[in-house]
Amino acid sequence: MKEGSLEAPTRHKIDWKDPDFLDPQKIDEELRRVFDICHGCRRCFNLCESFPRLFDLVDESESGELDSVASADFAPVIEACTLCDMCFLTKCPYVPPHEFDLDFPHLMLRARMAEVKAGKGENVTARQLAEMDRNGRLAAAVAPIANWASGKSNGAARAVMQGTLGIDARAELPKFHTKTFIMADRGDPIRPNAAAPAFGKRKAALFATCFVNYNKPATGLAARAVMNHIGVATKAAYPGCCGMPFLEQADLARVAEQARKVSAALRPLIDDGYEIVTLTASCGLMFKFEWPLIVPGDENVKALSAATRDIDEIIVDIAKKEGLPPIPGRIEGGVSVHLACHARAQNMGAKAAEMLRLIPEIEIDIIERCAGHGGTFGVLQPTADLARKVGTPVFRQLTKQARAHVVSDCPLAGKHIVQGAAELAAKAGETLPARHADHPVELLAKAYGLME
Repeated sequence: MKEGSLEAPTRHKIDWKDPDFLDPQKIDEELRRVFDICHGCRRCFNLCESFPRLFDLVDESESGELDSVASADFAPVIEACTLCDMCFLTKCPYVPPHEFDLDFPHLMLRARMAEVKAGKGENVTARQLAEMDRNGRLAAAVAPIANWASGKSNGAARAVMQGTLGIDARAELPKFHTKTFIMADRGDPIRPNAAAPAFGKRKAALFATCFVNYNKPATGLAARAVMNHIGVATKAAYPGCCGMPFLEQADLARVAEQARKVSAALRPLIDDGYEIVTLTASCGLMFKFEWPLIVPGDENVKALSAATRDIDEIIVDIAKKEGLPPIPGRIEGGVSVHLACHARAQNMGAKAAEMLRLIPEIEIDIIERCAGHGGTFGVLQPTADLARKVGTPVFRQLTKQARAHVVSDCPLAGKHIVQGAAELAAKAGETLPARHADHPVELLAKAYGLME
């Protein structure tokens, strides 16, 4: 038996339809097996709150070992996992193909699914927030009213939301737009730059993602503008949400439903030679890695996984293979680049930073820690304080770096860390230079003079 593995991690399919998958006794046995390995290793102590909670349980138990910890006390450990995958990909020496066969995030997912089936642990508000397409369509129709009601400055409305729905009054919530990205794309046709080196060589279908479509169309328009400027013909596509919000709620049936629906809708574009380009990190992770594990026999899902590229990833690839038009502009004041967990989990390297370094004379600081937001973690009261605690090291780095720009491939993480850093700076009598977070491609669009 090896002490640890230096081989690339591999993952097993999530056999969520097997009766043993939700068997309480088998889950408890696996939790104890994995927790005992983690207790003996402790390399992940500083990744998220799950591990400190686990280690405190063990250390404060009668024997100082897992055997004297009650299974009922495991719930807080399971709750604290944000499914960021960083333990699996960056820390754990015992992931497959090691014989210990340890996959902590997917075990937490399994345990959550069992809790929901048993009528425990389900948060009604979180469940409703996961209905991204329904919520986006409804809010877009009344965007000014929805934004006024959910605005942090609307103390009365936010107090009611906190008291009735458990949505933390301190959290900055996403804004909605009457004109979605898909609407904006259809209303403003665009052609690729015929003088660019990549002209005629690549085609990209920009998967809007629920957040970009309903909450931040500017990211989609920036990506579209950059891709066409560097010679790539684009189409905007959005058959539906990737299902990450359902994954966080351990609703694998809904994830599978979205996987089949969306992959089938995108398959004709793939067959026509389009690369599928995701505009947020979580969607890329779902398409490339999670969907093939949840619906492993679906040919459309397999084709989509192979065809998917992150927007930063494809621009870097084009720069290397075909070349880019010269970038005339500069980004003054420097950039703090937050490497989002779900971008890192795609195992493609720090593409956000690599892409931004294409801009001449740019100054970049990299932050390679979890923001702590984790979907609804930074929004709902039971976990809002936890999200702030996990994100505090990032907040501190932002205030120390004091760059004019902050970027993240995860829009929720970006919003969360800028808010946290601004509040931290204010306590010290200072002002954070960056007032909001951008997607990295938005800065590239600015450097090209394609957007203000």
